[in-house]
Amino acid sequence: MLPAHPLQDPSVRNSLIDDAKARLKKHDVGTKFSHLLSNKCSVLLPLLVKEGKFHLLFTLRSEKKEILITPVVGFIDQDFQAKPNPEEVKDVFLVPLDYFLHPRVYRQSYLTYSDHRLVLHCFEYTNPENGVTYQIRGMTARFAVFVALIILEKRPTFEVEYNLDDLISSSEESLLKLYKHVTSKL
Repeated sequence: MLPAHPLQDPSVRNSLIDDAKARLKKHDVGTKFSHLLSNKCSVLLPLLVKEGKFHLLFTLRSEKKEILITPVVGFIDQDFQAKPNPEEVKDVFLVPLDYFLHPRVYRQSYLTYSDHRLVLHCFEYTNPENGVTYQIRGMTARFAVFVALIILEKRPTFEVEYNLDDLISSSEESLLKLYKHVTSKL
């Protein structure tokens, strides 16, 4: 019997996942901000290891506004096969996690309110398997960048609004400024 290819070796995959879980746990704020808004929901960021690299699994969906959205990272098996309801999900696709730090096609714009400058990310990703191009922006892009910063511990090739030397404090500060802006308009 031939030894497993290093990129397919379960022990390598498990080690990557264990390291990622440790980094995520270090940045977990639990329910610290759950009191801020009564409208709350969670967004699952499903990660899997494919060919020795983390990938995020995406679905095309609509985004809601003025809701406190909590990103929840989940790890799924590399052999997972999505079976979406076509009435709710138009498509399912994978994007390498490092794409959200070193993209091929990327645009950013800025929104300033209440003395807070918000960076708006827009990634364009072309799936090499079928040639379909996807736009990843809004909260989805924001969460993908944040998870990539935590797990990969590398600096992006573009500007982010966080202090990369103190990611947790600067992200909490950003959340609180957004909260103050939203509640001042309610």
